[in-house]
Amino acid sequence: MPWNFDNSIPIYVQLVESLKLLIISGKIQPGDKLNSVRDLAQEAGVNPNTMQRALAELERENLIYSLRTSGRFVTDDEELISLMRTQIASEKIDGLFQSLYKLGFSKDEVGNVISQKINNFGKGDLNGGIN
Repeated sequence: MPWNFDNSIPIYVQLVESLKLLIISGKIQPGDKLNSVRDLAQEAGVNPNTMQRALAELERENLIYSLRTSGRFVTDDEELISLMRTQIASEKIDGLFQSLYKLGFSKDEVGNVISQKINNFGKGDLNGGIN
C-alpha cells in the first residue's frame, strides 16, 4: 500500500485512519495477523514508535488486539467493523451535505444530484451524468 502523508495532520493519526480503512473495507480481514511494528513502520516509512502509537490507538478502539508472543490481530468482531464502516460512511455523507449546502444547494437539489449519481454510477460516466 502506498503511504502518502499530509504534513498538516499528525502522522500517527493518518496511520490510524489508513489502517482502519484497510480493516473496515475488508482488505485486511477479521482475524488476520498484522505484520510486526517494525515491518509496518518500514513499509510506511515512519519511525517504529509512531507506528506503535497508531497500533495502540487501534487497540484502544478494539479493532486490533495483541497476543503476547504471537503478535497483533484484527478483531473477529464483524459487528464492530460493520458499525465503524457505517459510522465513517455517515461522517463522509454529513461532510458532503455540509459542502453542498454551503454551495447553495437546497435539500431537494442535493437529493436530485445524489439520485442522478447513484443511477449513473458504474455506467462509464465518471461524472455520473451531472455536468
